[in-house]
Amino acid sequence: MPKLVNILTVDVEDWFQVENYARAIPRERWPHCELRVADSVRRLLDLFGRAEVRATFFVLGWIADLLPEVVREIAAAGHEVASHGWSHSPIWNLDRESFAEEITRSRRVLEDLSGRPVIGYRAPTFSITRKTLWALEELAKAGYRYDSSIFPVRHDRYGIPDAPRAIHRTNEGIWEIPLSVFQFGARTVPVAGGGYFRLYPLALTRSAVRRMNAEGRPAVVYVHPWEFDPGQPRVPEAGLLSSLRHRVGIGRNLGKLARLLKDYPFAPAKDVLSTMDTDIAGKAAPESAVS
Repeated sequence: MPKLVNILTVDVEDWFQVENYARAIPRERWPHCELRVADSVRRLLDLFGRAEVRATFFVLGWIADLLPEVVREIAAAGHEVASHGWSHSPIWNLDRESFAEEITRSRRVLEDLSGRPVIGYRAPTFSITRKTLWALEELAKAGYRYDSSIFPVRHDRYGIPDAPRAIHRTNEGIWEIPLSVFQFGARTVPVAGGGYFRLYPLALTRSAVRRMNAEGRPAVVYVHPWEFDPGQPRVPEAGLLSSLRHRVGIGRNLGKLARLLKDYPFAPAKDVLSTMDTDIAGKAAPESAVS
């Protein structure tokens, strides 16, 4: 029986594009902000190289257009390149036509830069919710093979609390890779990524991954390059709570992730999916996902 492998993902966006800063740094200011994402991505590429692990990088089209070398370096290192949309607009701010344009445009640019098919997508701010489930239909129409945007949790911005927690094929014909949650007593708690990974003790994350694996589910770990950049500018106008959510644990995050990568096997989303669907990417599962 194939060995269960967890999924390692990176949402490639810069420090000023996060939802916590949406009011403090409006989009018209983005072209004037310091770009730091390239150095942060290289920091992660170095870590993954030392750990001998590959990941899926969900790259924002806005970033790929400005910094094409970042996409080329990700692909050259053997990682999967997938789409994070174009403008980092949550789907609930887009209509169908605008969303279709974003996912088509970003896919075209990422395929040109990486030289490989782009089959995966993750929505900014995990914005596939009950109100935006139509996005799955548009992804299927655009040729995507999987999505990883649905959080089976209750949250003030995102989430579908009763969504399936296991990887599954949707009614639209594409695969859904839900973000990881952990049952803590009567509560369902998000784990293994973003601020949750930075805030929680590593022992809790390890326990959650171990439990998910025991249930036959791969954990889906997600990080952002800016979460490994302690030197990024501070944004006091964002307010205390938003600043805390953005910056908590950044200084020790690289070491925590390095330790987690030693504890469990990880692979790109495409490789793990290929153990379930040999037609993914047009070939059978790579050895790293099943050995």
